[in-house]
Amino acid sequence: MTFIAEHIKNMPRSGIRKFFDIVNEIDGAISLGVGEPDFETPWPVRERGIYTLEKKRTVYTSNAGLLELRREISRYLENSLDVKYDPNGEVLVTVGASEGIDVALRAVINPGDEVMVVEPSFVSYKPCVVMAGGVPVVIETKQENNFRLTPDELVEKITPRTKALILPYPNNPTGAIMEKSDLAAIEKVLKYRDIVVISDEIYSELTYSDSPHVSIASFESMRNKTIVLNGFSKSYAMTGWRLGYAAGPRDIIDAMTKIHQYIIMCAPTVSQYAGIEALKSCGEAVVKMRKEYNMRRRVMRKGFLDMGLDCFEAMGAFYLFPDISSTGLKSEEFAERLLMEEKVAVVPGTAFGECGEGFIRCSYAYSIDEINAALERIGRFVKRMKGV
Repeated sequence: MTFIAEHIKNMPRSGIRKFFDIVNEIDGAISLGVGEPDFETPWPVRERGIYTLEKKRTVYTSNAGLLELRREISRYLENSLDVKYDPNGEVLVTVGASEGIDVALRAVINPGDEVMVVEPSFVSYKPCVVMAGGVPVVIETKQENNFRLTPDELVEKITPRTKALILPYPNNPTGAIMEKSDLAAIEKVLKYRDIVVISDEIYSELTYSDSPHVSIASFESMRNKTIVLNGFSKSYAMTGWRLGYAAGPRDIIDAMTKIHQYIIMCAPTVSQYAGIEALKSCGEAVVKMRKEYNMRRRVMRKGFLDMGLDCFEAMGAFYLFPDISSTGLKSEEFAERLLMEEKVAVVPGTAFGECGEGFIRCSYAYSIDEINAALERIGRFVKRMKGV
């Protein structure tokens, strides 16, 4: 007899953590596997955290989060997305954007509802759909379309049971983005359909094209059926602070807050005060980090192209998704052998969905010295595999 629920017992473990755990046991290994900014949290944010502790502000906040923080989030979203949200009722502060994914799905999904999941994508989406009682329906994006979601791909997967779409752009693992024209085509498909969009925009500040990030929530027809998820982990190098937020229609945010109230109570108080400081005074720090990431992105992509690996030009997040099929190895075997033979950790593309076969994810959220050393080792490995 087992006491473990069937849907949990059958759930696979994260393909990202597997390689992260192994690399820690190998001396001299270089990891390109984890999406962890190598920058320190900006000093004003850390200082605000210290000051908050000194002032003994360590009690619960309201369930939705500090009103001052919600006001700053609302102001930020209006300035960056051109979408207005009432901080009283349309903004919820969460424990990272990851909690936002979970409570958003639980708030809108009834047992058996279908949720369209764009892949390759973040490993948590499908498990969270299952835990909410929904049925994941995968939409496979293609390199030939720069891993962008197309209207035809979307229409093909819509059924009478479709309740929601998870729209993950800028994308982890591919680094793909959706520009305004791409989103406009999707909006035409969804405009008159009762489908909730969960738009995960955690990498919105890390885009490298000439055009700024655009949210599908900025389309008039989509504002009241889109949940925007974002947070502080990537943009402000605040992964361990566990601070995120959701913004959307009042009725959905109210339902999400109700779930959040029972399972979390509130996001960490010290982190919330630190988040206020991040939004108020750390815009220049974000710009500086983005410029550094952009430089690393170009260096890494050139390295892959020089060793003969096809690698489309990712314009968001801090990942590249090179095609390793020319080596004759599957993604899992490539990652395992590269780690054992050259001591470089990457993540097989299949960790992000079956359509990730033939690719690996490499993060450039590491120092340029580590990136160059890793590229040299990967180049040697690729050369051996190709028999050059």
